[in-house]
Amino acid sequence: MERTVEASQSAALTIERLLQFAQQNGLIEQLDVYTSRNALLDLFGLAEPYAGAVPAEKLSSPVALLEELLDAAYEAGLLEENTTTYRDLLDARIMGLLMPRPSEVVNQFWSTAKTTGVEAATNYFYKQSIDSNYIRMDRIQKNEYWLADTAYGDLEITINLSKPEKDPKEIALLKTLPQSSYPACLLCADNLGYAGRVNHPARQNLRIIPLELDNEKWYFQYSPYVYYNEHSIIFHEKHIPMKTTANTFYRLLDFIDQFPHYFIGSNADLPIVGGSILNHDHFQGGRHQFPMEKAASENMFAHAEFAGVKAAIVKWPMSVVRLSGHNKLLLYKLASKLLDDWRAYSDAEADVLAFSEKDGQRVPHNTITPIARNNARGEYELDLVLRNNRTSEEHPDGIFHPHQHLHHIKKENIGLIEVMGLAVLPGRLQEELADIAKILTREADFDRAIREEAGHPLHKHEAWIDALLAKHGAALTADGAKAALQAEVGSKFMDVLLDAGVFKRDEVGQAAFGRFLEAAGFAQQQ
Repeated sequence: MERTVEASQSAALTIERLLQFAQQNGLIEQLDVYTSRNALLDLFGLAEPYAGAVPAEKLSSPVALLEELLDAAYEAGLLEENTTTYRDLLDARIMGLLMPRPSEVVNQFWSTAKTTGVEAATNYFYKQSIDSNYIRMDRIQKNEYWLADTAYGDLEITINLSKPEKDPKEIALLKTLPQSSYPACLLCADNLGYAGRVNHPARQNLRIIPLELDNEKWYFQYSPYVYYNEHSIIFHEKHIPMKTTANTFYRLLDFIDQFPHYFIGSNADLPIVGGSILNHDHFQGGRHQFPMEKAASENMFAHAEFAGVKAAIVKWPMSVVRLSGHNKLLLYKLASKLLDDWRAYSDAEADVLAFSEKDGQRVPHNTITPIARNNARGEYELDLVLRNNRTSEEHPDGIFHPHQHLHHIKKENIGLIEVMGLAVLPGRLQEELADIAKILTREADFDRAIREEAGHPLHKHEAWIDALLAKHGAALTADGAKAALQAEVGSKFMDVLLDAGVFKRDEVGQAAFGRFLEAAGFAQQQ
């Protein structure tokens, strides 16, 4: 495709502005500008750089400049299609040409940690991940977020709008593409510098930090779609399945020794109660205080063999045992024992069965979602969330999973982030809640189509809308309808967590919780 002189000059100027941004933010040094400029000119098929004066500016983000270059790339025939996916593939390639080498980032990280402290090192690395557009702050800022007051404190609610939807043509194309096993998954170190493809993101602007946990090699990086402040991923060097073991607790405690300003946790290692990537062992961490951390400890317990460790049931919709103390080894040993005890524990009255038989095989059902942090008293603190993934005829998606009447709000697995009190709700809800708000303000009718047409976007909410109208009426202001819906969604998320709790929060459930702790050797303190 022919490119006009004006278009070439415009693209060349944008490249100079992007180089200026990269240098201002420490992505490249002065000498690197020559190499990066020439690489970008080659990428865009430009014979020479912009010859005029470059405006002095200090941008907070490269996104606007990248959008200009991506538009120019499409006009010049460098993009196969002008879709978000193809633009993202080129976006990462552009920023990859403006990044220090992975080893240089690692050296800078640990040098900063040694001289200024690990908090300064993570500040540097997090900012770099944003400046390089690896963390897509422009999209993350589109997410809706609010706090919902509940009996268990303020729960955090997000509607996830940051992951763009696939174009219909891309969806059709995906069905025709050959299967590739490289990289093996989105967490493998092989992603470092990977060019990507339509069904796998480009990662030229990804950087990872090697570290040791329990004398094994792991890597530290940030999530490209952060759900909370400094949302990080810590993943094993090898592509091995997730498994919660005694080693898990030691690794978690080892991490918070090295990163005392971060929490770290793990999804459970069984289907239904586990996370979305169970085939690569990993943790999630970051600098954020979740609602569960703020929840009070109640019903204090002690274990005679572990005199230095405090234990408590946490006032939380799910079933959480909180262990705390100054002695890391004692805490690790007690957590390991509790895991073993829970894996083998059954209580038919509470619907808890440790195993079932399927095709002659013994299938385990009990596991733990663990979270580690340093608490305000300077102690190690472990929250151990008891999980069970059994299903039944009544609850085919999981007995301790959001039950069907809640699926119109949240059907997906309850992973680590939700367990701690941050709802990650599907993007479809933004428009659906806006349409329900119109019914509550009498701007729209609760008509027959909603009630009778299964394909109607609000049909799944029919019973909920009936309940909302009975409670709030249909004469709310726009602000009143929004506030009411946010509160009601928060209440629904609380119910989601209550469903996922193994020992229910009523008298019968808490008595069953006490039976388990007694069987595990704990005695309640008065």
